[in-house]
Amino acid sequence: MNASDGKQSALSFSFVFKMGGAFLVLFISWIVSLVFGAAEASPGEVWLALTTDVKGDTVTMIREIRLPRVVAALCVGSALAVSGAVMQGLTRNPLADPGLIGLTAGANAALAVTMALMPAVSVFGTMIACFIGAAAGGWLVLGIGAVKKGGLSPFRMVLAGAAVSAFLYAVAQGVGLYFKISKDVTMWTAGGLVGVSWSQVAVIMPFIMAGIGMVLFLSRHLTILRLNRELAIGLGQRVTWVKSALFLITIMLAGASVALVGNMVFVGLMVPHIVRAVVGTDYRFILPMSAVTGAAFMLLADTAGRTVHAPYETPVAAIVALMGLPFFLFIVRKGGASIQ
Repeated sequence: MNASDGKQSALSFSFVFKMGGAFLVLFISWIVSLVFGAAEASPGEVWLALTTDVKGDTVTMIREIRLPRVVAALCVGSALAVSGAVMQGLTRNPLADPGLIGLTAGANAALAVTMALMPAVSVFGTMIACFIGAAAGGWLVLGIGAVKKGGLSPFRMVLAGAAVSAFLYAVAQGVGLYFKISKDVTMWTAGGLVGVSWSQVAVIMPFIMAGIGMVLFLSRHLTILRLNRELAIGLGQRVTWVKSALFLITIMLAGASVALVGNMVFVGLMVPHIVRAVVGTDYRFILPMSAVTGAAFMLLADTAGRTVHAPYETPVAAIVALMGLPFFLFIVRKGGASIQ
């Protein structure tokens, strides 16, 4: 075995060890999220709800209210973290995030239009509308980059994303006011897992899992593309096809997340940076670790939202933003002169 093989084996062993730690944190977060809330449950009641058909108020609450909410948090956290990591790799922009470059705002605007024009639309129809809206929001931001020679710098991309997002949020609010559904639109825009049902999870979860699976399959291509575009072309990689596929998958993940819990910003920004500091720059390691870490992060944020001012609910979007904004400012400061 040569030195290169030995180094690769050491990296693989190190990653397995770190991934095991991440799964342990995820498991603990999952248990905590099932036990704590406005109505607390004991670990024994959680065990009964998961393993038996015993009836009871607390057990039923865990099965029908808390458990689908926990599964939704797992899915959304993974989807947003992975989509953020992909966007940062594709654009080489440390500030890239589905919520900062127009994807979630576009999905939110499409959601408002759908609620106004087709109030009886199914969960699947809502999700498709969010896909279309996310694509429109993303293309608006990237289209601004095509206007200026040299494209968008990281800072200009954030400014373009903020402008497009503000416009799309105004569209959503305008639609809500005109069709007298502003309360419904605002509740969804706030971002939260309140009222998530098994029927919603059953429709949207397969799309999120499929999207994450496809991204993991393309992780090696993303690593090469992120490091050196010319090398990727020299190795026979179909760069345009890979970038298009990854962008479409990111749209699917962001759109599905908005359809399930509404607008959520900063998760896709924070988690990939934290993960990159732990596992390095290889996207074969970054993406799976981001999926697990994002799920644990969203579980803990949702648990905090349920318990910090119990029995009242604190929007999970507010909890995430409270942590995300300082992190965003830290990344901007750390970027220094390169972000301009």
